Amino acid sequence: MRTNLVVLALFASSLTTASLAHEFWLEAPRFHLSPGATVSIRPLIGADFAGKPWTTKATKVLRLVRYGPTPADTTDLTPTNAAETDTFRTGFAFAQPGTHMLLMRSTNSFLELPAAEFTAYLREEGLDYALKLRQENDQMAQPGRETYRRCAKALVHVGDPAPALADTAWRHVYGLPLELVPEQNPYRVAADKSLTVRVLRAGKPAFGAAVQVWQRQPGGLPTTHFTTRANQNGRILLRLSGPGPYLLAAVDMTAAPTRLRDRADWQSTWASLTFAGPLTAGLRSGAKH
Repeated sequence: MRTNLVVLALFASSLTTASLAHEFWLEAPRFHLSPGATVSIRPLIGADFAGKPWTTKATKVLRLVRYGPTPADTTDLTPTNAAETDTFRTGFAFAQPGTHMLLMRSTNSFLELPAAEFTAYLREEGLDYALKLRQENDQMAQPGRETYRRCAKALVHVGDPAPALADTAWRHVYGLPLELVPEQNPYRVAADKSLTVRVLRAGKPAFGAAVQVWQRQPGGLPTTHFTTRANQNGRILLRLSGPGPYLLAAVDMTAAPTRLRDRADWQSTWASLTFAGPLTAGLRSGAKH
């Protein structure tokens, strides 16, 4: 009986940890659209690039914007009276040809885990810095009190994929606390060529950040997944050779800001980037530079 209880406890702990490791991303019904299309962007949460709706509460949305191919083409759907609004809108019109950036940032939420579960969670997510601090400060027996926020970006391409000089929204840095920034437009990367993505923490390279990469396969084949880490310049390098779509996700954890210390010891930030590739593209890991 004792052995069974131990096995059940370990199994329950693994389920708890796995349930916490859910990614957050933005997904369009289609990532390639015709000019003039209006679609609702879905904020999703889940594991293995399979998600369910995140929330309908406007109070959870700090920022929700579409940035078009030119600076003047912007739609801001951030709820202005969130306290008085039950839900928020996600329907965007895509008028101009080119690559559009969709961005959502959430407000903070709070979570507390028993010590062992919090340690398992840090290890599973590759949050080595937070784990090291807990060890150095003799906090391993203390529960993990965390505040967390989510930053999601998605790239949707409209119309002809031919290059456009004014098409710049995809490469801008939008000032998120943790942000994945492509250095090439994934819709214009030639088949089997490199895509470089920067991982920025407060606008600076996030050396060593773990980035999870998922690719959905056509024909009902299993979703592929691998993990890579950012180099000293905060870059990861991937190769496109199939249509996707793809999900890139990273998480960062630091000490909670002073104003939140009454409820949390740690601040985590979850970032993601979704996109599809050229019709002839897919994804595999490559050497970083």
